[in-house]
This record gives sequence, C-alpha cells and structure tokens, in this order.
Amino acid sequence: MTAPNAPVTVLRAARWADVDTGEVRSPAVIVVEGNRIKAVNPAEPVPDSAVIVDLGDVTLLPGLMDMELNLLIGGPGGPEGLPSPMHGVQDDPAYRTLRGAVNARTTLEAGFTTVRNLGLMVKTGGYLLDVALMRAIEQGWHVGPRIYPAGHAVTPYGGHLDPTVFQRLAPGIMPLSVGEGIANGVDEVRACVRYQVRHGAKLIKVSASGGVMSHSTAPGAQQYSDDEFAAIADEAHRAGVRVAAHAVGDSAIRACIRAGIDCIEHGFLATDETIALMADTGTFLVSTTYLTEAMAIDRIAPELRKKAEVVFPQAQAMLPKAIAAGVRIACGTDAPAVPHGQNAKELCALVDRGMTPMQAIRAATVTSAELIDADDELGRLAPGYLADIVAVPGDVSRNIASTLDVRFVMKAGQIYKQVDGGA
Repeated sequence: MTAPNAPVTVLRAARWADVDTGEVRSPAVIVVEGNRIKAVNPAEPVPDSAVIVDLGDVTLLPGLMDMELNLLIGGPGGPEGLPSPMHGVQDDPAYRTLRGAVNARTTLEAGFTTVRNLGLMVKTGGYLLDVALMRAIEQGWHVGPRIYPAGHAVTPYGGHLDPTVFQRLAPGIMPLSVGEGIANGVDEVRACVRYQVRHGAKLIKVSASGGVMSHSTAPGAQQYSDDEFAAIADEAHRAGVRVAAHAVGDSAIRACIRAGIDCIEHGFLATDETIALMADTGTFLVSTTYLTEAMAIDRIAPELRKKAEVVFPQAQAMLPKAIAAGVRIACGTDAPAVPHGQNAKELCALVDRGMTPMQAIRAATVTSAELIDADDELGRLAPGYLADIVAVPGDVSRNIASTLDVRFVMKAGQIYKQVDGGA
C-alpha cells in the first residue's frame, strides 16, 4: 500500500520496455508515488509538486533480477575470472558478511534490484549470514538488492556444496552441523530444512548432483536418494517455501522433478527427454550459461579443468534446446563465478544461445518474479507494482549489451544511482 501524501516522482525517458508484449514503447512517463508505480504515460497532468527526473535517450526497464548468486563469497580481493576468494577457511562469518555488503551495493548499482542468495557453503556456526544481510538492507543500514535468502545449502557429507570438499580438507578439520547444511538421510534433511526456515530462509537450496568446482564429486552423479529429495520438497513446501536444486547430471534433474522440486540450477547435462519433462511440468531452469564461457578454467586445478572441458560444451548445447522447448528460464549468473556487478553478461549469453533481447529481459524480470512468487508486484512497469526501475542507453530490444551500461537505478521508489545528465 502507498502511504497517504507519499512523495511523487515522475521519470521521463525516450522509451520503456513492455515485457508482457515484448515491445519497447515511446515515450516513457512513469509516475512513482511512494514506493510504487502509480501510472505509465498517464493522460492526466502530473502533480505540480512532483519531482521530475528527465533521463533522456534511455530505455526504462523493470528492475533486473539474478536468481542464482552468492553475495557472501567473491568480490573484493579475488582474482579476476576465478570464483575466489570463495571457500577460504580464513574468513570468519563477520568478515564474510561485510564482504557481502560490498557485493550487494555492486549488484544493485549494476541494475539488479532483486536476487536469490542461493546457499551458504561456508562454516558459520549455524548463523544464516544471507538472512542477516537481507535484514540489514531492508532496515536501510546498507545499500543492496532485495534478497531472497536460502540459508545453508542442504548437502550430503562429501557432496558438491560440502565446504570441506572445495579444498580437500582432511577428516575432522572442519566439522559441520545439520544447521550448517550437512544432512544425511530423511530425518536429517527434514531437520536441516526446518532449521533454515526457522532462522529466516525464504527458500531452500539442495545439492542434488556433483559439480565442476568441487573435488571428489563427479558432476553428473546424483547425491541424494529419491526419498531424501521427496522429504526436502515436502518439508519446504509445507513451510510455504520453494526449493532450488543444484543439478548438473541428467538423472539428478529427473529425480528432482519427480520429487516436486521447483527449480533446476544449471541443468547442464539434461537430455532432450529431460528438457521436455521440464517444459511439461513447468519446472523452472536457471541455466547460468555465461559462466561456461567466462570462467578462467586454465587457472583452476587440473582435475577440475578436465571436468569443465567436458561439461561446459554440453551445457552450451543444452540451453538452445531448452529455449526452443519452452522451458521457463529465469536469469541467474552463479556470481561470483561471474564477477559481482557483471550480472548482465548473462543476458547477453542468453541472446547468444537463442533468445531475443526482449525474451532475455523477460527471463530477468517476469519469469524471475514468477519463480519467487512475486509476479504481482515485481517484474513489470505497471500501476501498482513496486517502483523498481532501471535505465539503459538506446533501445534494448535492438542491443541487449546496453544492459551492461546501467545509467539509473531505483528500488522501491528510492533512487540509488543516476549518471549525471541521465543519458
């Protein structure tokens, strides 16, 4: 609801993106009252008291969304092109949370106003750092996007998101609790889901298959039994939250779909039959396709490089098939596998794989909003929606790369970035 006598801001620009029709329309006059959009190109005059912001030759877009990242890792101090510093045991929870605040500002200024923080995979003593960061941003202590936190990723001992396997730690060096995501068997996975939800997680992340960047796990191997997947989905859904699954291998993807898990992250090795199953069931796919061409695999351990050289080309071939099949594809980067602040490179990669620019924008707006069950107030430039609005130069329907040059960012009616002169 908009508060009585809320301030009115009017944004003027050359164009705005109608994501429902897939068209870029001219001109753009968007009236923002408080934290919501009141009107788009209204017939009646704007109030005399309104603050006019003339942005010039830009296209106004709904705030972009990244459905797979981790603000608590990567960022300041990491080598360019590598997902590091990710799993270093030298970073304590307080330091990681401060790093997350820096990455959050970087992400918002890149035009991404809503994100899913998908699965802490570091030792925290049971604290949900992404929930703490979400609260600090909501309360205005720090600048950042709207965060949907998953808490700790649910993973079996030795699974892809078990922090000890990223650096091949010896047994007993870093013991981890159920609260920190390590869960084996039906009873433990239920307890793990309950812990994350109890302490503020808005969704659950599960490690369903092996991955490329972890030692001791084959990327296609299914890591939980069907009964464990079903328990995770049941526990989460009864609590009213959705489940996202890190799933690279085909059998793991199919097991997740059978269990009713809502979203597949990566899906790199999905077969044609599994792609069709995703389309038929309406299962979301967050394909994180840009990382398959951007990650500096020449600088990672030889055994990890060998996995990447096999998996990444198959991933690049899978996505055009998923697009053609009508799978519900939402935008996600897996940042810091893609550096924080370069999130829009995923949109360029989606276009390279077969989407039109406006389809890629839809993946980062409407489809992402549907994934977090917020499409009634996020993802569109329409009356009643939250005023998450970004501006990019030129006509984005002709040049998706313009999303890499964000000139203006508004989140919930507040301006966080405005390049001098608008355009």
